[in-house]
Amino acid sequence: QVHLVESGGGLVQPGGSLRLSCATSGRTFSNYPMGWFRQAPGKEREFVAAITSNGGGTNYASSVKGRFTIARDNAKNTVYLQLTNLKPEDTAVYYCARSGILSTMPDHYDYWGQGTQVTVSS
Repeated sequence: QVHLVESGGGLVQPGGSLRLSCATSGRTFSNYPMGWFRQAPGKEREFVAAITSNGGGTNYASSVKGRFTIARDNAKNTVYLQLTNLKPEDTAVYYCARSGILSTMPDHYDYWGQGTQVTVSS
């Protein structure tokens, strides 16, 4: 069984920054691409960013490109999402997930964390 635990969310003012972390269990973390998704109230879950198993490739949603950065540390079994220049529309629960391929589709991800709340408000 694989467990993913997100942390680092919180309340931040517009223009502020946060770093989200996702710690995973299991010895095969480095074999899998990882992704971040978010879900705002009343909206569907949407893709944010993904990273290849070795960290050499990334993909971003157009709405966050240039503001968010995904990274991973395979020695620590952890994937990160650096959020900068945050906007109120970034408010959502952020989830990390494991996939077999680098994908933007939630159905391609087999394990999910419980989520961490990010609220951007003045």
